[in-house]
Amino acid sequence: METNVASAGKRTTVPVCNIAEDSGFVTVKLEMPGVPKESLEVRIDGNELSVSGERRREEPRGKYLLRERRAEGYRKVFTLDETIARDKVDAALVDGILTLRLQVKDAAKPRKIEIA
Repeated sequence: METNVASAGKRTTVPVCNIAEDSGFVTVKLEMPGVPKESLEVRIDGNELSVSGERRREEPRGKYLLRERRAEGYRKVFTLDETIARDKVDAALVDGILTLRLQVKDAAKPRKIEIA
């Protein structure tokens, strides 16, 4: 699985991610701090899996004394190979971590060949 970055002209951050394969699934975990579920988008288009989201600007009740957090977008694009089942992807957002589980096609899974 290859990754790349795309930006639409505004400040876009590439989320940190880990990718693991186990038990017929590829699991992708992306850090998306402060991004609400409603602003996340996960899409598969052909051989591309794209993940994007936006952390919105916080409006203070008073005036800022220090402001280091800002609104920003997150975006990462992965290139999928033929072994991933495009119609069997699950997504969950828990504590700022977006977890994607992509099923590996049965034909791509290792199998033991019995010797006659």
